[in-house]
Amino acid sequence: MNLQHILSFSSDELHEWALEKDRRDALGHFRERFYLPQRDGETLTYLCGNSLGLQPKATREAIDRELTTWQNHGVEGWFEGEESWLSYHRYCQKSLAAIVGALPEEVCPMNHLTVNLHLMWASFYQPTAERYKVLTVAGDFPSDQYALETHLRFRGYDPAVALIEVVPRKGEYSIRTADILDTIAQHADELALICMSGLHYYTGQVYDMQAITAFAHRHGLLVGFDLAHAAGNIPLQLHNWGVDFAVWCSYKYLNSGPGGVSGLFVHEKHHTASLPRLAGWWGYEEARRFEMTKGFVPMQGAAGWQLSTPNIMALAMHRASLAIFEEAGIENLRRKSEELTGLLEMVLQRINQKAGMPKIQLMTPTDPAQRGAQLSLLIENEGKKVFDALTAKGIIGDWREPNCIRLTPIPLYTAFEDIWKVGEALENYWKL
Repeated sequence: MNLQHILSFSSDELHEWALEKDRRDALGHFRERFYLPQRDGETLTYLCGNSLGLQPKATREAIDRELTTWQNHGVEGWFEGEESWLSYHRYCQKSLAAIVGALPEEVCPMNHLTVNLHLMWASFYQPTAERYKVLTVAGDFPSDQYALETHLRFRGYDPAVALIEVVPRKGEYSIRTADILDTIAQHADELALICMSGLHYYTGQVYDMQAITAFAHRHGLLVGFDLAHAAGNIPLQLHNWGVDFAVWCSYKYLNSGPGGVSGLFVHEKHHTASLPRLAGWWGYEEARRFEMTKGFVPMQGAAGWQLSTPNIMALAMHRASLAIFEEAGIENLRRKSEELTGLLEMVLQRINQKAGMPKIQLMTPTDPAQRGAQLSLLIENEGKKVFDALTAKGIIGDWREPNCIRLTPIPLYTAFEDIWKVGEALENYWKL
């Protein structure tokens, strides 16, 4: 996809080009399926789905349906009604599996991300005297950093010794795949686990999960990924890549509501293994769950890691969004995402070109294969002022200390014209 030609467009020409793209967009009608934030009667330009996705209009109906079941059936809603609650997670498995590239029994919506991360560590982090260290990437999302640090301490290890972090080379923002693989090889004899994000929240870099997994497995190592910023953003093939486990949240790209239910993947090769685990009664074999007997017998597949009675309202919200993904198709969304993000990159290049100097530096890789929808902008000295100016113009991104603006076009509800608006706001800010 080459968008270099738009660098020579005037603002009016670029605006008309964007409008024509919107008129021809086969996925454009999905925008009408979401509530777009408003301010003083004006629709905002929302480029913050990497932090919180917008509300599908179907969400309210989905919640009302379960409220009606509760109203009419009370506790019997677990067994009665149009769709009983007892197996509600199953209603999400097929569409969720398509998004992350898994078998339906390998995925399950449950708990929250950091809870699931600790559960996976309890099962897959099995240190020995020789192999007890964990490899990750530097500067991962704070929740992951805190989880890894405290879990290691809980197991009796000093994170300063047991945690190996791969860092970018000097002067670079991304971490090269070769450096990750080299670090794995260097420490293979002392590693017990590799656990890292699949897409970095700050830089927007997509890691080569397939290559990392294959290389780690050749060294006898297990691999898990946090896909909070990848699920619903980029196509994944967790089963085919042989990833051992993965976790993600659903309130970003998956649009399932603030604090929405998390998701879990466990490869089928581990379903029959006698993995240690921290268990709860909702992970017990469903047909025998209400026998209330001693001795944990897990459900088959990822569902066996469930803990407590699920939040049906959260699952209903999640299901409503997953239905939209199933209709749109993750590959179709990815193609539009690449176009939107590519256009945003060209708009930023136009700013630098018109300014005659690099006003904006991209932290995110320019190779579409190494990024998702998000672009991370580095603006030295006045980044927060620029961010505030964008917000004042009704353009909603997010600010990350110390100097990063993240803008994320979401293919389900971002228009090409929205990207033009970003360029106009930035040109007006710098009076270009």
